[in-house]
Amino acid sequence: MSRSDRGLLAMNAQRIYGAVVAVVVALLAAALYFQHVEGLEPCPLCILQRYAFVAVGAAALLAALAGGRRWGIVAGAAALAAALAGAGTAARHVWIQLHPESLACGPGLATMIENFPLYEVLPKVFRGSGDCGAVDWSFLGLSMPAWALVWFALLALALGAALARR
Repeated sequence: MSRSDRGLLAMNAQRIYGAVVAVVVALLAAALYFQHVEGLEPCPLCILQRYAFVAVGAAALLAALAGGRRWGIVAGAAALAAALAGAGTAARHVWIQLHPESLACGPGLATMIENFPLYEVLPKVFRGSGDCGAVDWSFLGLSMPAWALVWFALLALALGAALARR
């Protein structure tokens, strides 16, 4: 097998981090499309997953820019930690969807606005008022949080591979 045939195995850490950033940008763009074009209102757990994706992307970008410097390893580890935290949030969201009678996912947007100063309320793009237990969209039998879990797992694997190359 030639070096070019090995895919992820042949990529250096900076390219893996760059690919992670590109995937995160695409996933966030898809989330905004579903929210603003398709009218799917995100819930509080969806918002937490978006923040986790942003953290993964930002840390991976820093790691890519770091080259071989020590802080690049720290940034890569932070990206991996954010991916694992996002996977945990997505797994919890999937569990709530499978057991909608169990627990709510948190306060709605109206409650947050009533109880927090406006400057603390999440920016418009990250507002969530949907129901965490509702499955409003699915593809190939998986709900949006299940797909987020798949992507967080794939990103964590890629980030682990990048860290192993340091």
